[in-house]
Amino acid sequence: MSPSPSSSSSAQAARQRLADQLREIREDADLTGRKLAELAGWHGVSKISKIEHAARPISPEDLRTWCRICGVPPGRTEELLAELRAAAGMWVSYQQLNRRGLKGAQESVRERYERVRLMRVYSNRVIPGLLQTEGYTTAALEAVRHEQAVAVNDVTEAVAERMERRRVLHRADARFVFLLEESVLWYRTTRPSVHAEQLRHLLSVMLMPSVLIAIIPRTADRTTTGWGVWPEESFTMTDFAQTNVELVSGYLTITQPEEVAMYVSAWERLFFIGAIGESAKALILQAIEALPS
Repeated sequence: MSPSPSSSSSAQAARQRLADQLREIREDADLTGRKLAELAGWHGVSKISKIEHAARPISPEDLRTWCRICGVPPGRTEELLAELRAAAGMWVSYQQLNRRGLKGAQESVRERYERVRLMRVYSNRVIPGLLQTEGYTTAALEAVRHEQAVAVNDVTEAVAERMERRRVLHRADARFVFLLEESVLWYRTTRPSVHAEQLRHLLSVMLMPSVLIAIIPRTADRTTTGWGVWPEESFTMTDFAQTNVELVSGYLTITQPEEVAMYVSAWERLFFIGAIGESAKALILQAIEALPS
């Protein structure tokens, strides 16, 4: 089982990689921290130390100054600026994401869904957004608003935005693959009527040519590879370039190739034990039949 990333692991590691490169650039230029600070017009050496230990982020302006003093070529400077932007955008707390309401948070990811060619979603706790009904989405976002103490009440608008997003499932040039732990079908987080409608909706979406829904049975033999295939945190892979992970406290965006590759490997392990087609349909029907009338 791979370790779960967090704001203090993957995001901090990205900041540290950039900090290490800046320290190497300074050392290659044969400059002490004190001398670099003097040439940059910065007060004291503590700023240099904090940047090189990733204790504080460097601003784009300061990064350009650092590179100019150390004689870094323009192309390399642009690469470092791109890495800085990527590191800064890796971790977003829900407080930041939802500060202007839930609708804005939904709108912020619209372009990613419209441009994706292959989206793979693994979920161990909730029906993925693209597969949700209006009733299920409303219940989910009402819970989010309550749990995260979002001051703005724009749940209706946020639900409408997510419902509009579902049209991407009709794209002929894209493929959407969803892998759910069977337990997701059984979690009683909404009224029985809303739950039943949601499960029936899954059956209809399964018929769409752009969509594949796989379900890992609760009784699946997870030792088929010779070791246990453990559940992972829920994640969404956009093509082969980006992975997004929704944690309790925030939203993690992973773009480093070696880390994305870890999620690809996790997906392959999990998908191998998933049921598709009639077997997946049977699991959904069992969950429907178990609901109170």
